[in-house]
Amino acid sequence: MRLSWVLTVLSICLSALVTATGAEGKRKLQIGVKKRVDHCPIKSRKGDVLHMHYTGKLEDGTEFDSSLPQNQPFVFSLGTGQVIKGWDQGLLGMCEGEKRKLVIPSELGYGERGAPPKIPGGATLVFEVELLKIERRSEL
Repeated sequence: MRLSWVLTVLSICLSALVTATGAEGKRKLQIGVKKRVDHCPIKSRKGDVLHMHYTGKLEDGTEFDSSLPQNQPFVFSLGTGQVIKGWDQGLLGMCEGEKRKLVIPSELGYGERGAPPKIPGGATLVFEVELLKIERRSEL
């Protein structure tokens, strides 16, 4: 009886691990919407300039960076390699005023090298982000 219970628990844990990792054993980007907006005339896309507030933490909850204390939004061009891949992918299709939680595996963050001293190699990153403004360049 006890052995079957242990095997059941083990199989549940293994299936959860397989679900959290891709076919190649890599973890996938997780995107959670924390706050939706009712009116969304434009959604973020590659090439847009985004104005974001963010807080970045390690999985253990240790904060490594935030735009909030200075009340200075972070401004960058989406999909152009100015930020980590997890942001370039996880911020697509976002509306002004929307808030998301991104759980970014190291492969889409800073990889095995990390970003010393605050971000160790192989770290999974957790970001709470808010899109304040989208600047869209007019198309030629």
